[in-house]
Amino acid sequence: MTNSADDAVEVKPSSTSLHTQLVRFISVGVFTAAIDYGLTLLLTYLGLHRSAAKAIGWVFGTIAAYLANARWTFGAKVSGRTAATVGILYASTFAVQNFLYWVLNEPLMALGFEGAVKDTIAFVIAQGVATVTNFAIQRAFIFKER
Repeated sequence: MTNSADDAVEVKPSSTSLHTQLVRFISVGVFTAAIDYGLTLLLTYLGLHRSAAKAIGWVFGTIAAYLANARWTFGAKVSGRTAATVGILYASTFAVQNFLYWVLNEPLMALGFEGAVKDTIAFVIAQGVATVTNFAIQRAFIFKER
């Protein structure tokens, strides 16, 4: 194992199973989604536009998710390299997530949902898509065992 930021990500010698990683990833996701969701609703309640509130909630949730998943889920060292790579991944899935959160607004209103209920449904759908994508890419490419 090396200390160079350009070399492979250091992973624990005794790797964890797919099932364990998935359970940990989902656990981290629930906790960090609560951070994201809580801030999003709070900031919206305080008058911030829902997209700006979502962006701020996402930033705080993302930082917590990276730190917890790198160390606990995948057993990797936190580094500038992995932070940058995960940052790019999360920025990409954030764009998709925010698009889904936005595009679901009208159909959910047409179905009779309003306010926090509508926003919660949109949030859960968008978060679900982002979670599956993030886990698959992190496990297969960013924190893969060497």
